Formats: sequence, C-alpha cells, structure tokens
Amino acid sequence: MANETTVPTAKPNSLAGWIKRLDEVHLPVPQASHVAVCKAIGDSRRSLRDIAELMQDSPALVLSVMREANNQAHGSLAEPAENLEVAINRLGLKRTEELLARLPSVPLNEIPVALRQLQLVSQHASQQASGLFASRLARLWQDIHWGSLLFLSPLWPMAVAYPKLLEEWELRVIHKGQSAHKVEQELFGVRLLELCLGLTEAWRLPIWVSQGYQLLLKEQRLLVKALHIARDEAPLSQQQKLDADPALRRWLNQPANTVLLANGMALAAQESWTCPHTQRWQYLTALYLQQPLADVQQQVHQQAVISARHTLSASLWHPALALIWPWHVQRVHRGLLPAPPPTAEALAIWRKRCSELLVEPSRFANAMHLTTCAKEALAASGMQRVMLLMADKALATLRVHQVDGLPKDAANLTLEAAQSTLLQRLLEKSAQVRLTPDNHAQFAALLPASLRRLFVGEHLLLRSLSCNGRVVMLMIADQGGGPFSETTVQAFGKTAQCIEKALHCFTNRSA
Repeated sequence: MANETTVPTAKPNSLAGWIKRLDEVHLPVPQASHVAVCKAIGDSRRSLRDIAELMQDSPALVLSVMREANNQAHGSLAEPAENLEVAINRLGLKRTEELLARLPSVPLNEIPVALRQLQLVSQHASQQASGLFASRLARLWQDIHWGSLLFLSPLWPMAVAYPKLLEEWELRVIHKGQSAHKVEQELFGVRLLELCLGLTEAWRLPIWVSQGYQLLLKEQRLLVKALHIARDEAPLSQQQKLDADPALRRWLNQPANTVLLANGMALAAQESWTCPHTQRWQYLTALYLQQPLADVQQQVHQQAVISARHTLSASLWHPALALIWPWHVQRVHRGLLPAPPPTAEALAIWRKRCSELLVEPSRFANAMHLTTCAKEALAASGMQRVMLLMADKALATLRVHQVDGLPKDAANLTLEAAQSTLLQRLLEKSAQVRLTPDNHAQFAALLPASLRRLFVGEHLLLRSLSCNGRVVMLMIADQGGGPFSETTVQAFGKTAQCIEKALHCFTNRSA
C-alpha cells in the first residue's frame, strides 16, 4: 500500500538537523517501476541481476534498497553493500518485497519535477561511468555503475522537501556566479558538500561515494594539480609530470575517481557542453583514461545520447538535446534553421480566433473561456509551446491558466514574482522580452528554474498584458526552442493586442 510522501516544512540550520530531516523524507517511486519490480520478485525465474536492472529505472528504489540493506548490516562485521545485487541478496527477496510495500508509489507525473530532473542527472552520470570506465575496469563495473547512480542521492530528498532552495542555489551559484560558500551558508546554514558527505555516511552508501565528497572537500589541491597536467595535451609530457609526482599518480589511478568524474561531467553538462566546468571534467577524464581530449569528448557525447534514449521526457532537460546534430541531416532539429511559417489553414484559424477576441460586447462567459480562445490563437499562429498565466491583485503571484504543448503538470505551476527580477519587470507594465542565443544566458538566468525546464531552448517570447492600467496576464511561447518563423513572431504581437482588447472588454462589460 502506497504511503504519502513526507515533505517537512521548517528549514534546519545545522548539519545534524539537516541530516535528520532529510533522512526522514520518503522518496516517491514511479508506479510503473514499483509494479514491474514487485512482479519480478514474485517470479521464480527472474535472477537477482534481472531484478536489479529493473530497479535502476527508479533511482529512489535503488537508494531505498541500499540503505535498508546497509542499515541491517550496521553494527555487524559486514561491510556496506557496494552494489545493488549484493544489497538484494543480503536483504533477501521477502524483506525486499516488504520494503517495497512501505514505499510511496505514485504515477510518474505526480513525482516532483525537481526530483525527476536530479535523478535524470544521476542516470546520465551512471551511463557515462559505465560507458567510459566499466570496460576498462570490468571486474568493478557494478561498483562503478551503482556508485555513480547514487553519488547525488543525498540531494534527492532536498528536491522533494526544499526544491525552491535548490532552485535558488542553482540561479545564484551556476547562473550568476556568486560564491557557493556564501550562498550555501545563507540558504542552508551549512556547506552542501558537507551535508552530502554526512548523509552518505549516515546511509552507509558505497565507499566510493563518500570518497568523492571527501576529495571535493579536503583534497582539491590534487584536483588542481591533475588539471594543470591534463591541460598539457602532449601525452609524453603528461606522463613525465605524473612520473615526477608518484603520490598524484597513485591518487589519479584510483578506480573510485570514476564515480566523481562521471558525476562532474553529467552535472556540468546540464549547464553547457562548452562551459569551463564541463571542459575541466573532460580534461581530467582524458588524463585518467590516457586518451586524447577529442576522443573522450566524442565518447562522452555518445554516452549522453544513449542516456537520453532511456531517460528523456518532455518535462525534463537532458544535455543530449544540446548536442550538434549532423549538419546535412538535422539542421532544423538542432534549431539552426527557423521553424516553418504557419500554413494557410492554420492562419485562417488564427484570424478566426482573433476576431472572436475582438467581438464587442464580450462574448466570453468567464476568464477561462477567454484564455482558451487566446491559447488556440497562439497555437494556430505556429507556437508549439504556450503558457498563459494570470497575475493576482498584488502582482506577487502568477498562476497558470492555459498550457499547450507542455507536460500535464505544467498546468499546476505557480510562480512567485519575488523569485525572478525578469518577472518583476514584466509585471510593472506591458512589455515584451525575446530571448535569442545572444541574450539567452543573461535573461534565462533571471527566469524561475521551473520555466527554464519547461521551455528548453535558446529562443523564447514573453509578453505581459495590461487591463485598466495594471498587468493582469503573462504570455510565454516558443516554437520548440529553435529560431522563430518571423510570421509567427508578428502573429504573436497581433494576438497580444487582440487579447488585451478582449481583457478590457470583458473586465468592463458591466459598465
């Protein structure tokens, strides 16, 4: 029987308080995965490896089993289970089944997007680790695979209980470049790395996971020294420098580093394939593998595509979407060419909807009736993803009224103006902002993370609409994230004018 997901409210401010609070969060498991694993456990023909492979579709399920197995072994002479098969074997199928019955099982679209996005990064890291390192270290492939999947798991309960804190951290540290130490002290009262290390030790996760956090906290000097050598792309020179520093060479060759390297690359790629963070992890990986940087980059891109085939969904961002497709085959899919203009039939529908918006007196029975017509006009103009939000009287909150071409859960989105300076500007007076590759980094950083995840791409239109001197609506639309058809951009502007007139007519109809 599914339990409710526990979501604490008050924010701790000490390391011990955070560990206790996050340890109490029950991570939801996708219903489909839950059913499939329960069925496999009850099938005597399925091996432990079969069951483990099914579980990896739900990272939360993997974490729950590993924690339970290692908690059972706590106090005994048994070492923590280093991989999922050992954990299932240690628990036994009956106790594994009992654990499954206690876990909250919910439809995928009801799992918080922040958690699903973070788990997608973990799955991407696991694919990178398996593809890059497991064949070289075949005896340790399970340790590499499961350690990589669980490396970011201390943040998963944070994504359930305090998603806005993680969004704020991402905005200020990643996009605005503020000091991580200062931001984390302000938001959490502790360093995130210390919190992650504390949870990995409390949960007795595989030792390579803890070693990765200890390295980031206490041995950054080794990373910096290795990076200096990695940037020297002459193999002979690299080897000579490593030979001259045996301690660094021994550290670099540790298999445990594969877990950190894979997660470093997967996390950095969320920002960009060409950002300095991604390049640093690729350099370090090339040094570890003793391969040319170009070869490693090619392998990393290939593994990203493999990961996306298994984990991509409409509401999540996967870095594989940003890879350059073959120029002669996929230019439009990559967004290098503008979207086609709307057809004559679509424009006829657009004109009809705009005419309906302009009818006086207003033909609309309520605001939902009006915004439905507005949404249909924008969709007919060629927009592939549309969101219409209504502002409250205080201009503090925006609530979704209509969506088109977006995941179902986008309809439940609520945005707080205080969290975005761009939203605040748009709410001051009627205005339009058009995001392009030239200004995307500047403006996207000012958008709430929830909008960035829904409108993936470098091209976006936002426009606020006023009625009786006050902003009442925000329109957001794009053509799949690629360059706009200029016909559609012009139609967007004309549609906005029609909607504003319809809002004025509807609001003042009693007069």
